[in-house]
Parts: sequence; structure tokens; C-alpha cells
Amino acid sequence: MFTGIVTAIGMIERVEQRGDLRVTIACPFDPATIAIGASIACSGVCLTVVERGGEAGAAWFAVDVSAETLSRTARDMWRVGRRLNLEPSLRVGDELGGHIVSGHVDAVGTIADWQLEGDSTRLTVRAPAELAPFIAPKGSIAVDGVSLTVNAVADRPDGTVDFGLNVIPHTCEATTLGEIAQGAEVNLEIDTVARYLKRLDSLRNR
Repeated sequence: MFTGIVTAIGMIERVEQRGDLRVTIACPFDPATIAIGASIACSGVCLTVVERGGEAGAAWFAVDVSAETLSRTARDMWRVGRRLNLEPSLRVGDELGGHIVSGHVDAVGTIADWQLEGDSTRLTVRAPAELAPFIAPKGSIAVDGVSLTVNAVADRPDGTVDFGLNVIPHTCEATTLGEIAQGAEVNLEIDTVARYLKRLDSLRNR
């Protein structure tokens, strides 16, 4: 379980095609605090640490990325040089600063518009039709693993949905959202509470 509060930015150093894809990620963590078998969210994707090394401030860890994960995440994500938002799994007693995030990507969205607005950045993300019922103004959503608040929602004739986000300067600096470009793909995870409410509603209306 995660909160969508990114603690560091990592970079993919090596990609090896084995049975699955073995991805090695450089990070500023202390390797002594990274346990084999631990979960780390990598731009919104919960992955299991299978190797780790380096030193404090210049560590690395490796994860195996399955074909299923590759098919459900942003196409340009798993390449050498790609920067990733990192968040270790939540520990009992940690502050829940964002919202409950599972690290399971629901769909891939596209940055439909990117505009500066004061000191902040206004992003418009286009999401597929299956996510439309779960996205609401003032609701929570994780974009590349970052917990954000939806400002506005616009349903489109084809069933897809555009939603607006305001990204403050701190978030732009502390995550990869400050580097994002129009047309880029992003990993989306809907709010867990919204998921259960939709399920309850569907059972009630049977």
C-alpha cells in the first residue's frame, strides 16, 4: 500500500530481457533500508525488489517486470535513462499524506494539454472511457504514482474523459511531472474508495 507521495526520483540504468524484463534502477536511497522482496512503487507501478546494492545516496535496486505489467503501463516507460517516481511501501504508523494507492495501474492516459498557470502547471489528462465513472471533481487520482486532486472533469462524445489537474511548483520539482510533455502517456490509478462505491452501486441496481 502507498500514499502517492513520492520520496525520490530514480533512473533506469539497465534493461535486460530474460523470461521477464529485469530492470535496474538507480536511486538516492540507502541500500541497507531496501529489503529483498520489498515493494517499491515505480511511477505508480508496485514492483518487488529482487536485487539491490550501491551505497547510501547512490544505491540501486532491480525488479522484474512481467509481460502483463508491460501491457498495462505507459509504452515509453521501460527504457534506459527514463526517470521514475519512487515511493517505498507504507509502514504502520507512517503519515497518510496523499490517498490510499495500491500501485496497480488501471489505465494509461495521455497529456491532452499543458499550460503554465501562475507558478503552477495546469495539466489536462485524457483517460479511457472505462475510467470515466471513477473520476470526479475534487476526487483523488494517482498520475505516474503521484497523488493529485482532480479540479475539473469534461466527458467527451466518444466516452473518454478529460480531467484537469493543478501541479504546484514543489510537486513539479519533486516528481517527474515537471518534465512531462504534451502527448506523453501516464499511468493512472483511480481512487480505491471510488472503485468500491462503483461496485456497491452496480450491485444495488441489479
